[in-house]
Amino acid sequence: MRLKETLAWARSQWGIFQRDDMSAQEVLRWFLYWVPFGARTAGFGTLSLALGPLTRDHRASTWAMKRWSQVSLDKLGIRTTVSGTDGVPTGGHMYASNHQSLLDILVLGACLPGDIKWAAKRSILRVPFLGWHLALSGHVPVDRQAGKMAAVEVIRRLEAVMRAGKPLLIFPEGTRSEDGQVKDFKDGGFYAAVRAGKPVVPVVVDGTYQIMGKHALDIGEMAARNSAIQRHVHIVIGAPLHAQPDGSDRERVGELRDRCRQTIIAMLASVRARGGGEAGA
Repeated sequence: MRLKETLAWARSQWGIFQRDDMSAQEVLRWFLYWVPFGARTAGFGTLSLALGPLTRDHRASTWAMKRWSQVSLDKLGIRTTVSGTDGVPTGGHMYASNHQSLLDILVLGACLPGDIKWAAKRSILRVPFLGWHLALSGHVPVDRQAGKMAAVEVIRRLEAVMRAGKPLLIFPEGTRSEDGQVKDFKDGGFYAAVRAGKPVVPVVVDGTYQIMGKHALDIGEMAARNSAIQRHVHIVIGAPLHAQPDGSDRERVGELRDRCRQTIIAMLASVRARGGGEAGA
């Protein structure tokens, strides 16, 4: 990825490249969080690129990804509580998670079992080290602006991941929530699950929005506004959902999509009712 492309991607993701009203303290805090994070990404990315091709099924790359996630959470002071791992099916399936923050990838990468493949924005695959790892390890690039034929190819590749016995992770909202609530779901991943005949496992992440919402500069910004915010994230894995046996693909996909969304909304409400998280501010 050329420098111009790297800066364009960073500008689209982080407010530091969009805002000209930042104080010196905010700039310093941003660098204190993200420069070490970038160094860790480069280090584990290098391990993945060097050792992954030498190991069966790129297992070294899977290990590097999980360790990158775990170490990053530890260094950022983020704790996690996970429940529901006992019900995760073996073989190919699709994790469908709500999407609150950039931190969701770290949290789910550290906590979800299996050699997970992401449905990742194509722009991320051009990011040095992280993108190179994703391309090497068989993750699926997604470009929602590329047209119908490209979307059909993405669904085919998502389906192939599950048919190969791998768990697939998607964020069916398509982008991060603006307010911590669950947005409408897209169809693509559900088409892949229905056609592959694989279950969908609903996943709830709660707490990442409070730590670092969509437009926050870093994980310290929201804490600076509200000292009561804790760096504790709850992940709940639900029971697998299967498509109804009858009807057209479109009908089965729509029913499964809506049932999955309602399940995630109910799971999220349950977590918050138990005090596991707060509604989006």
